[in-house]
Amino acid sequence: MTTPTPFPSDPPRQWPRCAVSVAIFRHGKILLAERGKPPLAGVWSLPGGHVEPGETTRSAALRELLEETGITAELSGHLDVHDVISRTTNGELRAHYVLNIFYGIWRTGEPIAASDCRTARFVTLGELATYNLTNGAEDYIRRAHQLL
Repeated sequence: MTTPTPFPSDPPRQWPRCAVSVAIFRHGKILLAERGKPPLAGVWSLPGGHVEPGETTRSAALRELLEETGITAELSGHLDVHDVISRTTNGELRAHYVLNIFYGIWRTGEPIAASDCRTARFVTLGELATYNLTNGAEDYIRRAHQLL
């Protein structure tokens, strides 16, 4: 009897995991992606995802951006590192991601939702308050905008 392979939605056996997100700007607007899968389905955030073994964080950021939104960009820099830690109601660790946040400028493509992204679009900074954003996203977006 063989052991079944875990489904992609199964949590990894070891934490933390390395992940990336990207704040990409086009003509003063920021690219947002609406998550399409639980646990944060319907929440808006910066595009991003897991870093694959042997992949640099910069390469992962550009790959995830393209996979999720169809956008290519030029990364201008590394903005911050953010820990995303999730616990069950009884305090057990559910997930821990070390998120490397990059920022940059749009080069080609129009936002087309793909992968685990439900919708993607460029929005003005003034519109951010109307979106249900992940924790800390607005602060990172505004900081990245100032750096550009």
